[in-house]
Amino acid sequence: MMYNNMYRIMFDRRFENEDDPLFVKLKALNGERSRLAQSFEYNYGDFIPILRPFLRGYLRICKEVKDRRLSLFKNYFVEERKKLASTKPMDNAGLRCAIDHILDAERKGEINEDNVLYIVENINVAAIETTLWSIEWGLAELVNHPEVQRKVREELDVVLGMGVQITEPDIPRLPYLQAVVKETLRLRMAIPLLVPHMNLHDAKLGGYDIPAESKILVNAWWLANNPQHWKRPEEFRPERFLEEEAKVEANGNDFRYIPFGVGRRSCPGIILALPILAITLGRLVQNFELLPPAGMDKIDTAEKGGQFSLHILKHYTVVCKPRSTTL
Repeated sequence: MMYNNMYRIMFDRRFENEDDPLFVKLKALNGERSRLAQSFEYNYGDFIPILRPFLRGYLRICKEVKDRRLSLFKNYFVEERKKLASTKPMDNAGLRCAIDHILDAERKGEINEDNVLYIVENINVAAIETTLWSIEWGLAELVNHPEVQRKVREELDVVLGMGVQITEPDIPRLPYLQAVVKETLRLRMAIPLLVPHMNLHDAKLGGYDIPAESKILVNAWWLANNPQHWKRPEEFRPERFLEEEAKVEANGNDFRYIPFGVGRRSCPGIILALPILAITLGRLVQNFELLPPAGMDKIDTAEKGGQFSLHILKHYTVVCKPRSTTL
């Protein structure tokens, strides 16, 4: 689902099923890249420089995977779109998807071919996996909190009407569903330390000297789970965003809650991630009662951490019981 969402936006393409050869190849390469990126081998070399000479094998594999991924994006998506563009005028009416606008910028000399490939690669990494992890966490919390699931369903039925499927324009009228999305991103932040940043010049902050080119990590998860600043932060309680934290948004208007970062270097994917999360969770709750696997009362929400990510340790098959009202 996430691949089709993003590839329709990026390339006006979709995969017909999970056995599509291109999808299989793409998913395998993305999985290998994710595994390498979450490896603590890289972390050791970053913070213990004396170990860097021992990472040559790891770095060689990283380069091989990167080259294979860029080659796939170029041959199957970028070049194909260029051929299509050559057969029709590329005025505003002809630009149908994101890659058309990116290639238009290349034609105007604003970026080069390498820039195009790395933009595609970055979007592929940042937009798919993190949103997928957040959907998994949201599902797990809805299964484990049936009362929250019931409130979301009631809100959807009352505001939209029974059987009317949620779409993006409906989201502002669904405050409880929005609160569920916010609470999922607060308690189960997919990138708890955000993306690493680097200061180009020597700096001073809070009385500390920060040398140029330092790797800066922000513990956004702790900011959003510090009991000194949040009421019962260990609980999954969407109501907090309708009550004591009603003015807090995911766009960084409050530094206690910055799941997408804040400022010029914040994640631009927020404009896609929030509606995708709301629509996906909303439609599932609208049409199904989400239950734990047979023989279980709750889903185990133990966490699996990588170097920068936080996702669910064990994956389960959730029971989706169709609502009688939709049959």
